[in-house]
Amino acid sequence: MNKLVSFLFVFCLLIFQSCIEIMDELTIHDDGSGTFKYAINLSSSRVKVNSILALDSLDGEKVPNIDEIKAKVLLFKKTLALQNGISGVSVLENYTDFIFKFECNFTNIDLLQEGLRKSFSIISNEKTISESNFSWLSWDSKVLERSVPSIATNKLNGITENDLSLLKTGTYTSITRFDRGVERFENPLSKLSKDKKALMLRTDTYSLKEKHSLLENTIYLIPN
Repeated sequence: MNKLVSFLFVFCLLIFQSCIEIMDELTIHDDGSGTFKYAINLSSSRVKVNSILALDSLDGEKVPNIDEIKAKVLLFKKTLALQNGISGVSVLENYTDFIFKFECNFTNIDLLQEGLRKSFSIISNEKTISESNFSWLSWDSKVLERSVPSIATNKLNGITENDLSLLKTGTYTSITRFDRGVERFENPLSKLSKDKKALMLRTDTYSLKEKHSLLENTIYLIPN
């Protein structure tokens, strides 16, 4: 179950496959540094989550208890905090309503992605997680490209037909913030803030499974 538990923050819907709210927030400054936040809210499904945690196993895999999950979360936090270019790592854990919030600062996009890859490799005991699985951001100080990590799309593709209906009630919201205004963007589903310094994309988890490109975007900033 180590592999599944390791995805607690990023792909919790793939563990519980139930009503879930996910939000990621990326703030990137002109110098390439920034803050990454990730929040998972399973409060609407806490009865189901508790029923799953009460099981000894699910689909042939051992179900972790709360203490085991807490230990993995702590290991993730400590491991990420040691990665180059990462600071200010914090994790909020609510095991009553099953709400989890993660935040860290980074000096550049590449170190953020590499730090997450190494941390997930360690807590999942999978030393061969490739860089491409955690490559979803590209930044050159003028243009930001966002996609969905292949490690997520591979898991989404593995969800059975019987569980697909459960994803329809879930939502995924992605917000990107900048120091200066956005000149244009390629995803027509994006909503631009009044000050033109933030973009929001929102979809349901079922649609994301069917079409991974819903959260992809190329964002062009107003030149300095």
